[in-house]
Amino acid sequence: MQLVLVARREDRLRDVASACASVGASAQIVAVDVAAAGASEEILARGMDRFGRVDVVFANAGYGTRAGLLDMAESDLRTMFEVNFFAALALCRAAARQWIAAEQPGHLIMSSSCIGKFPLAYHGAYCATKASQSMACAALRAELQSHRIAVSSVHPITTKTEFFVASDRRSGVAGSAAEVPDHAPSFLVQSPERVAAAVVRCMHRPVPEVWTSSLVRFSAALFTAWPWLLHQVLDRQAGTERGQDERRQRSDASSGQ
Repeated sequence: MQLVLVARREDRLRDVASACASVGASAQIVAVDVAAAGASEEILARGMDRFGRVDVVFANAGYGTRAGLLDMAESDLRTMFEVNFFAALALCRAAARQWIAAEQPGHLIMSSSCIGKFPLAYHGAYCATKASQSMACAALRAELQSHRIAVSSVHPITTKTEFFVASDRRSGVAGSAAEVPDHAPSFLVQSPERVAAAVVRCMHRPVPEVWTSSLVRFSAALFTAWPWLLHQVLDRQAGTERGQDERRQRSDASSGQ
């Protein structure tokens, strides 16, 4: 595949582009904030200029934070939606319009999450952005199938990336540098390579939803069928989160003394 790599950190993009070149793939880098005005048009234009066409869009940019919905500032809530949902939708809409005008097939993919299907306490804003992506993809798939444009949403579980390190830093959790939350059981943690492989399989053979854990997919179905079960799990999870906060506060108080 010929790739257009998009992120804010140009040094990281150059590292990935070098890795691509080492296995014979061409890569165009675009250092841009996806939520900036005109970013979608710039991304597609750079791809067209370098390769002459764009066949697949994978909207993966996003971030989370640990905060109760009442505690989260309005501006922070809106900014998260701008990055996680509106920027992804803008890129997909721009690509779809380009393909329709050229009478060209294409494939839109958004990186949602398993918690786009069921929420977690103290992560409600992030869950809401991921649920919005999931619903948008389902609607777009039906709307665009007559134009030979496939649409897929990806629903990974906890993945070992910078995500949780950045989330903890953004949430003000001091001294945290874990790739995954302390309370995440090992059977609910995956490598980024596993998720990437699932995305590539979807590119070769599009499906409406990509799941990387059959167990969690089945759990999402159970939560939909029996909401009381979901609320039992949420109540326990919320209690665990509150307990961790109390322990941190005691630890911070002891350190201060």
